[in-house]
Amino acid sequence: MSANARRTAVRRATARRGATRRTAVLLLGAALVTLSATACNSTGGASVSTEAKQTAAATGSGAAKPAGDTPADTGKAPAKLGDTIALKGNDPADTADVTLVKVVDNAEGEDEFTHPADGKRFVSVQFRIKASGKKAYSDVPGNSAKVVDAQGQAFGSTIADTKAGPGFQVPANIAPGESALGFVTFEVPKDAKLDKAQFGLDSGFAPQTGQWKLG
Repeated sequence: MSANARRTAVRRATARRGATRRTAVLLLGAALVTLSATACNSTGGASVSTEAKQTAAATGSGAAKPAGDTPADTGKAPAKLGDTIALKGNDPADTADVTLVKVVDNAEGEDEFTHPADGKRFVSVQFRIKASGKKAYSDVPGNSAKVVDAQGQAFGSTIADTKAGPGFQVPANIAPGESALGFVTFEVPKDAKLDKAQFGLDSGFAPQTGQWKLG
């Protein structure tokens, strides 16, 4: 077999493994969502949270204000890189503090066979997930995250490893009070101007979605 034929065979095998892995991840995420939804009671409508969770230092730094002295509109800036958003799942016992840690634009594929499609680029986004509720976090973070461009077009994750860093285990199982760190990679048009990153529990089917402003 010639060298070109060997390379072609390796590329085809890699593509088949990627497709199989993508299907397995989607099926696993759907199964986890079904189990969670079956065991819980969802209340209220869907919402998007852009409010960063305040640290103890931030909440205790200001002097106490008299009752009724708080402005009606606090004018809080939307969550951004480095901020943590407290999220709720379908089950009241399923909550997590999710932090947008890092964004690597034009991320390079992990090996010579991992490349974005023509006219596309990889963007790897690092999240930290802390299981803050009574239940362990058990989900597929890649199914939970999206990026949104300035035109409002949303992009789901792709199954690709990049040199930005390691992704999450599939599924990611996090005990209450503990956290996990990992990258989720997206394949977006080369000219897309990304504006927001989003994350929702229960593979994105929870009633609440966290949103961070990029740039």
